[in-house]
Amino acid sequence: MDLHEFQAKELLVRYGIRVPRGHLADTAVAAEAAAQEIGARRFAVKAQILAGDRGKHGGVRFASTPALVASEAGSLLGKQLATTQSPLRGLSVRWVYIEEAVDTAQLLYAAAAVDRRTGRCVLLASECGGDDLEKRAAGDPGVIKQIPLTLSTRTADGDLVGLARRIGLDGQQVMVAERFFRQLVTAFVALDATLLEINPIALIDGPEFVALDAKLTIDDNALFRHADLRGLRDFTVRDEGDPVELEAQHHQINYIRMGGDIGVVVNGAGLALATLDMLCDAGGRPANFMDIRTTASSLDIARGVQLLLENPAVRAILVNVHGGGMQACDTIAEGIGIAVHRSPARALPIVICMAGNHAEFAKTTLINTGVQHIACTSTWDAVQRVVGSVKKESRTWLSSLVQKRA
Repeated sequence: MDLHEFQAKELLVRYGIRVPRGHLADTAVAAEAAAQEIGARRFAVKAQILAGDRGKHGGVRFASTPALVASEAGSLLGKQLATTQSPLRGLSVRWVYIEEAVDTAQLLYAAAAVDRRTGRCVLLASECGGDDLEKRAAGDPGVIKQIPLTLSTRTADGDLVGLARRIGLDGQQVMVAERFFRQLVTAFVALDATLLEINPIALIDGPEFVALDAKLTIDDNALFRHADLRGLRDFTVRDEGDPVELEAQHHQINYIRMGGDIGVVVNGAGLALATLDMLCDAGGRPANFMDIRTTASSLDIARGVQLLLENPAVRAILVNVHGGGMQACDTIAEGIGIAVHRSPARALPIVICMAGNHAEFAKTTLINTGVQHIACTSTWDAVQRVVGSVKKESRTWLSSLVQKRA
């Protein structure tokens, strides 16, 4: 789950990280009022979209008076802002964040992230913060320094002092940097983030660090631990993705629409990918990728299955589920039953393979809810059955078409 800059900054403050004074606005009038309340000598007017590189593409502007803030905000709000990290058509600017502009001679960079190559968490830092960091790093990867992090239940640790010195800090700056890095990694762990990036960081007199921008991505699979964060997801940004995929996300399901005719219901990304591979090997064409998260309820699962039933291209559904500790098979069976009863007009062949926690209860649930299905004991058998049902339907349709023409 990606968060907007203003949301990320609100969370950073909880962990002692200093950010400039700022207010959110959705109209030019509100932007002017926000600037008047902040009362700074100079203001930053920042478009809020879920994409980086805004500064280079006119998404971050500066103004010296509240009236000029209103003018800049008015020119941004409602605009489609395209950056190197957004869709080609851009993203709609529905809010601007008005904050005090911070003057500084030095900009730094820091980020805590999951390194997917090594499967470890790392802390990165650079003395070259700002918009040009990516360009510099492309020419010289050594510009960004990195240390591994050792995770604990509350925070993470590493050679924070050594990292501060490697980016050219000395004296009291090193102590301030160590404290800042510790606050950063504590927030990273506590929020179950996969990325917490602050670029740039202003090094101001004191010395003190100020987070001028923030990018925060929360692990969707950890949201069951964060009831206060679940409501922060921006579901209204329809132009950032497929509406069906976004609705599935809203129901705790990772979903990618594909071009085939066999709907797939699976829990677990690895099992889902393996199922798609087997479908293709058997001559089938998957209509989607689906990974039901452990946080999904039976009603969430029902909506996910309904999305398949509402897709006119889907001609059969394959359910391949392995019940684990967090999510039992019968929860998924309940969801299937609800979906089938909500969509009586679409009686598609449903092939189900279930194993693991509460698998027997799930089979009983399917029978009791009247779900007509083919039960299989192995994934390969289920795959062959569902592919066969689609091919049989194709032959039947072709035969009837020939008879009509004859």
